[in-house]
Amino acid sequence: MIKVFPPHGWVDLEMHSGSDLSVVNAAKVSFAKQSDGFGEDEKRVLNFLLREKHGSPFEHNFFKFHVRAPIFVVREWQRHRIGFSYNEESGRYSELRPDFYVPEEARIQEGRPGAYVFEDGDDAQTEQIRTAVMMNSKNAFKYYEDLLNSGIAKEQARIVLPLNTYTEFYFSCNARSLMNFLELRMSSHAMYEIRKYAEAIYKLWKDAMPHTAEAFETHGFIAP
Repeated sequence: MIKVFPPHGWVDLEMHSGSDLSVVNAAKVSFAKQSDGFGEDEKRVLNFLLREKHGSPFEHNFFKFHVRAPIFVVREWQRHRIGFSYNEESGRYSELRPDFYVPEEARIQEGRPGAYVFEDGDDAQTEQIRTAVMMNSKNAFKYYEDLLNSGIAKEQARIVLPLNTYTEFYFSCNARSLMNFLELRMSSHAMYEIRKYAEAIYKLWKDAMPHTAEAFETHGFIAP
């Protein structure tokens, strides 16, 4: 598990199957060949596949992640649909916890859509947003509790809660889909909060498929 925005945010790789060698052998089956171990030849095959964007050999594996993140991050995350499966904590069936994301620093946005530039705000701006977020979160959760205590259904009471409320979810995918996610979400153009989660996921995935991750990095983090 890697903590992201502690104490509430984290990502964990709970289960995976497949390896660097399984990618190579998925490619070599085209020539009715197979490798029994991973060496320099297999490393060259991986680099060739990434460089030439031969993506299908990277689909024969499985990764299951468990994530706790703010709702506004998850809603952007779930735009990744091809090759991804999701199951999320339900505010209809369970009482949500008073866990809220509060940014450490203010961000100032300049430019136009598609070409925004973000800079750190000053101390006054940081204090302004942190205070506003904390107060709004506290007040919203008080309304939420009052509604529940009066008998209002969970599915209706939850609508008073803000987008910085934490939720928990599982997502599963293969390495090809994951690289597509990482290419987009580790980019400097990605929203800061989802970028931090993507960086944590990359570290966990890199431990599972180190040679594939190395080739991915060598070729500029561009998915096949």
